[in-house]
Amino acid sequence: MTDQSSAPAATGREPRWLDADQQRAWRAFLLGTTLLLDRLDEDLRREHGLSAVEYEILVRLSEAGGTLRMAQLAASLAHSRSRVTHTVKRMEGARLVVREESPADGRGVDCRLTDAGMDLLRTAAPDHVETVRQSLVDLVERDDLMALGRVMDAVCDRLICAHPERELRR
Repeated sequence: MTDQSSAPAATGREPRWLDADQQRAWRAFLLGTTLLLDRLDEDLRREHGLSAVEYEILVRLSEAGGTLRMAQLAASLAHSRSRVTHTVKRMEGARLVVREESPADGRGVDCRLTDAGMDLLRTAAPDHVETVRQSLVDLVERDDLMALGRVMDAVCDRLICAHPERELRR
C-alpha cells in the first residue's frame, strides 16, 4: 500500500484527507448504515418473509397508486433492471405483484401490486416502523435526528441531480 500522504488523487491534485474527527464520523456512518439496513432486512425476513428490497417494492407500488413501469421501479430503487426483474419475478411467484403489458403504449411492462401484496404491506409496515424507531429514531434526540435529515437531504440534493428519477422525498 502506498503512503497516503504522497499519493496523488485521480485529478492530479493532492487528496483532501479526512481529519481524525471526520474519519470517525465517516466510519460511524458506514458502520451504522450497514448495521441498520441489515437489521431492517433481518426483521422483515423473520417476521414477514420479505427482504428489505421486496418491502421497498411494495411501498413504491403502494405510493404510486398500485402500478409502476418496471423501468421506473428500478430507477426509484437505484437497482439494475435485471435485479429488479429477478426480485419482481420472485414476488410474482408469491402473488404479491403481477407484471403486465403497459396499457399506455403496449411496449413497456407495468408492475402492479396485488391485493395479497397490499395486505402483506399493511401487516409488515407497523413492525417495520417499530424497528426503525427502536434502531434509530428513539436512540437520538429530536434535534440530532432533524440534523441527520438535513445532512442526508444535502447529500441527496448533490447526488440526485445525476439521477432525478430516484427522487423520493415528498
